[in-house]
Amino acid sequence: MADTPNSRGSKADKAAEERRARAAKTLRENLMRRKQQTRARRHGEADKSDGLPAAKSDK
Repeated sequence: MADTPNSRGSKADKAAEERRARAAKTLRENLMRRKQQTRARRHGEADKSDGLPAAKSDK
């Protein structure tokens, strides 16, 4: 049998660990982006983004 309780548990554990790793990476990237924005504001430079793309209306 390929799906014994132990093998399913380890697959679930591995998937959970991969999700945690992806979430941690995303949070680190977000933190770095926010720090860069703060540094840019402190130096008087404009942000590179022009706001939220979904909020723009070209019509």
